[in-house]
Amino acid sequence: MQTPHTQQLSTLEKVGFGAGDMALNVVISSMMLIITFFYTDIYGLKTGDLALLFMLVKIVGALSDLAVGQMTDSFLTRWGRYRPYLLLLAVPYGVSVSMVFSTPDWGYDAKLVWAYSTYILMTLMTSGVGVPYISLISGLTADPQERLSANGYRLFLAKVGAFMVTIVVPILADRWGNGSKAAGYQAAMALMAVLGVALFLFCFFTTTERVVHRVQRQPILEQVKVLARNDQWLILCAVCVTGTIGYVIRGSVAIYYAKYYLHGDTGTVSAFLSTGVAAAIIAMVISTWVTKFYCKVKLFRYTQLMVALLSVLIYALVKPGDVALAFVLYFALSLVVDLHAPVFWSAIAETIDYGQLKTGKRVSGFAFGGISVAQKIGMGIAGSLVGVLLGTFQYQPNQEQSALALQGIALMLSVIPGFFHFLMGALMFKYRISDDYYAAVKADLRAGETVAG
Repeated sequence: MQTPHTQQLSTLEKVGFGAGDMALNVVISSMMLIITFFYTDIYGLKTGDLALLFMLVKIVGALSDLAVGQMTDSFLTRWGRYRPYLLLLAVPYGVSVSMVFSTPDWGYDAKLVWAYSTYILMTLMTSGVGVPYISLISGLTADPQERLSANGYRLFLAKVGAFMVTIVVPILADRWGNGSKAAGYQAAMALMAVLGVALFLFCFFTTTERVVHRVQRQPILEQVKVLARNDQWLILCAVCVTGTIGYVIRGSVAIYYAKYYLHGDTGTVSAFLSTGVAAAIIAMVISTWVTKFYCKVKLFRYTQLMVALLSVLIYALVKPGDVALAFVLYFALSLVVDLHAPVFWSAIAETIDYGQLKTGKRVSGFAFGGISVAQKIGMGIAGSLVGVLLGTFQYQPNQEQSALALQGIALMLSVIPGFFHFLMGALMFKYRISDDYYAAVKADLRAGETVAG
């Protein structure tokens, strides 16, 4: 491992790094908060077709994540191992996002084919920029506190991106559609896509890969075997799957909850979604501050258990149309649920070092790709569950909902995702790489390199 420069990151570089996740959240936030509603209420897909679409597309995404992870391990350029993908694929990424939110005036079967084709293309492009981006932190600095700080900037700006999607897209879709919500969503998301391209380019030009890890060429099966022996990485994968299921179910149904359960208009829907994102932005600031003096692993564990409790409270206390209480409790839940986020994304690099010490072999790109696969698995399961649950609760687009549908929407915002966050917190009791533990891992790795040298 070569570290030719200082491990201290400038504020500009941290902002530039964060801009990459802001760009990525044009897709992630849209997939979590808008795409389900777009496909059912605007594009016109049936809930059964929606469930199958989400599952199959995420399988494709998981495979592409692994392939891109292999590519990042195989090629090293003068710009580094990860940054070139942000430069080369920024524009294709933006184009693919715009295509997903276009609504051709075709028959149902043709529109279904278009939905599959464009969603798969966007998934491939998202893998192309997403896996290198989440791997980039391991190349920016070897200092765990600097990684945590950079991830704080990253997740703060990611939530700003999500905030823009939640507040800007619904409002612009109404204003720019000239009576057509389909045209409005296409125009609004095209603007988000352009912004995403600009942010990825900004990330490329303001960051530097200081840390160059020597990656041994290993067959895929050998890498899988190495990762299978990395118990802490496997825990993070399980945490990622369960947490993503909770996030996506809650995020996907939030717009339905605001519109149908709270009887909200476009302004209320936008405000409700933005309330959750605003709370998450504040959570990034609080988390970065708290982890300076409180164990990051304990913070991760207990916040997710608190989310389960808050989820039950929302379901028990908020009645249909109870807007004020819903906003307050949703803000509190969204604040607590994201306090763990900087910890999780900085922990991935730490499990890679841990695995190197344990097995004697370093698997980096495939490890980051594997986490992205876990995220895709969680999104696929959640997307399918959302489609199935909406059908089970007899949801009908663009009309007054039955008591059963309203109860289902309330459960999907609260108790159901809360259960997965409870599992997430419980799994973290098996995770043991605290700051002190990681410092010992780094010391042992340096000692091993010295002996090898």
